[in-house]
Amino acid sequence: MSEDKLDKHLKKCNSRQKPKPVYYVENINAGAAEGDETLQQVSLCERSRTELDAVLAKLKTAIRGLQCDMEDRVLSHHILQEELNNPSNGDSAHKHLKQQSSILGHLEKLGLLGRGRCFVEFGAGRGKLSHWIHESLKSHDPLKTCKDLQLLLVERCSTRFKVDGKHQDTGVQFERLQVDIQHLDLSKVPLLRQKKLPLVGVGKHLCGAATDLALRCLLETPRFRGNPEPPLKRLRTSEPAADPDPGSVCGSLPVPDTDLGPVLGLAVALCCHHRCEWRHYVGQQFFLQQGLGAAEFSVFCRMSSWATCGLRPTNQDCPPQDTTSHRGDDDEHEPAEEADVVNGFLSAAEREQVGRLCKLLIDSGRLHFLQTKGFSGKLTRYADHRVTLENVLLTAVPSTHAESSSVPSTS
Repeated sequence: MSEDKLDKHLKKCNSRQKPKPVYYVENINAGAAEGDETLQQVSLCERSRTELDAVLAKLKTAIRGLQCDMEDRVLSHHILQEELNNPSNGDSAHKHLKQQSSILGHLEKLGLLGRGRCFVEFGAGRGKLSHWIHESLKSHDPLKTCKDLQLLLVERCSTRFKVDGKHQDTGVQFERLQVDIQHLDLSKVPLLRQKKLPLVGVGKHLCGAATDLALRCLLETPRFRGNPEPPLKRLRTSEPAADPDPGSVCGSLPVPDTDLGPVLGLAVALCCHHRCEWRHYVGQQFFLQQGLGAAEFSVFCRMSSWATCGLRPTNQDCPPQDTTSHRGDDDEHEPAEEADVVNGFLSAAEREQVGRLCKLLIDSGRLHFLQTKGFSGKLTRYADHRVTLENVLLTAVPSTHAESSSVPSTS
């Protein structure tokens, strides 16, 4: 290749080394692990029956006292009704639409689906969830200014057929950040620093450790490290969410003297607990209070795959993904390793129940983390299991000052 052609090629080559964006801070959300990380590499089939029985005993002890009866609450939003009734949508598209509709329904119920704020979609993929948030908020009146709505889409991979590029409304800002959540410092994102709008975190199937990275990114950004006081008051869910007054939204929560607005809440659909990592896990403190550590966490993560691995076919064509990968729009879940399917140990129904308890324990650590940050979290089955086996939604809104002033022990 001639020198002039090489220069031209390097200007457009996707493989070229690009300068790091200003909001890239190496491992800012990674967390600090304590414990023997090599234990995470031991598959379940390599463990003795005695080891597995001992771990099950610890699981039953740790789960005692936790709320195991999760609420079934499948909601919907009218903005997706036309697409849900469209016969041209296949089964896969229809299942995605049902989940997106329920997530929007939960955002609306919590008073989070409104204008005058910025929605941060973690693991955005093609940006379908942000698209429907935008569609729902412009359905009443046109969005007039960029102060009305901001949508920040975070995805570490380059994505084809993005829907956010089609939005040209003058009253909304779509911005896409191609960065791993592990290295994203929200306090350095120019879009967020300009308007300082309140933030709402959303995500549809954040695979494994990506959920923990997103929680750290949203709630442990540098602005909070210098301001440990939790929010004083949560939004009143009885207030209409369609046309909130930006001034009243910010007025209901203390706005720290920083470069970002307050976090109003979050709604994240969980999946693939077997892809979690102790280093990134936000519930380490919760596990330690239960007398558990990295070794038990590793086994519980692998056992969590039992909740779904026997109920869905393994996609042999699905390429291996990074442990902190964000979910894709077509292949939502990464199948567990076959080495973690222990034949002859418990019945299929018992293994499924153990897997669900492992997921609950891991998610309870996330709820504890949210509580320490001044938020009231909840786990809800937001979709029918026939739509998706990974049908649990994690939601959170700021606790009242009285509730968040003291975090009770979970031990």
